[in-house]
Amino acid sequence: MFLLFFEAAAIPVFAMIAFAGSARRERIKAAYYFIMFTAYGSVSMLLTLLSVFSAQRMEDYIGSMMAGAVTFWLLLFVAFAVKVPLFPTHIWLPYAHVEASTTASIVLASLLLKLGGYGILKFLLPAFNCDIHIFFQSGALLICLIGLIYGGLCALRQADIKRQIAFSSVAHMSFAVLGIFTYTEAGAKGSLYLMVSHGLTAAALFFMAGALSDRHHTRSVFAYGGLIQVMPTLIAFFIYISLANIGFPGTSGFVPELILIVATISTTLYILAPVMFGMFISAAAALLLMLRIAFGHIKGYSRFQFADATRIESFVLGVLGVCIL
Repeated sequence: MFLLFFEAAAIPVFAMIAFAGSARRERIKAAYYFIMFTAYGSVSMLLTLLSVFSAQRMEDYIGSMMAGAVTFWLLLFVAFAVKVPLFPTHIWLPYAHVEASTTASIVLASLLLKLGGYGILKFLLPAFNCDIHIFFQSGALLICLIGLIYGGLCALRQADIKRQIAFSSVAHMSFAVLGIFTYTEAGAKGSLYLMVSHGLTAAALFFMAGALSDRHHTRSVFAYGGLIQVMPTLIAFFIYISLANIGFPGTSGFVPELILIVATISTTLYILAPVMFGMFISAAAALLLMLRIAFGHIKGYSRFQFADATRIESFVLGVLGVCIL
């Protein structure tokens, strides 16, 4: 049943990207990137299930360090890593977000990416014994660590607002999965809370990026500046959500990041320094985007061409803001 819905979830998102995405032809390429990577992950899980059914007894493989158990673990890990997405299977995400509509970006960020984390917690961890998990722990942590730092560095240099938020999502989800592979209760809880928090903050950020794009028909970071003077309501929400995205105290991102740091210290202290560096880079990217858009001189438009958030937009952002608080 999980495999059925795991595959079916890709169909509406593919349609939203290919048929309701941007006006550019690149949306077709982005939709095929998404469906090809997702299909690869689904086939990986399908092969695991077929092997288990043919063996009839999963315990014959997972009870020892046999080659079958190692293969099953890797296949399931790849299936969920594509959905998260972890490095290096993250390539489809920036393409999909840039070419997708605002609605599709919100669905991708808040729901679809969480399927991978859910699968790891629900299926990958209980299905194998501790020896196999410990055998793969270092490799899984290294992949998550690379994704955290690489996602932050890529977000730092993006000129497209949605692409910047997409790479920030790669960094946040890599950090969440890293908590799972600390194999502690604190790490699992922190990962779960961070995925919920990221679903709220990423949805709000993509919603505001869509609002800016609809008004001014550009998502370039350098086309905006000083918007706090002419769009105070929308930009106030943008500042608040950006601070929540980096784990500001009092928001939903603070507690899970603190829990994950504690889990990292208690089990894998040797990766604490690169984890902190990755968090710093991600925070710098989010703050730099916020400062460029909200403050400075007004660019490109006269003061009277700006329209602040409508009542519906304020209501949606207000609901998300209350949930994030």
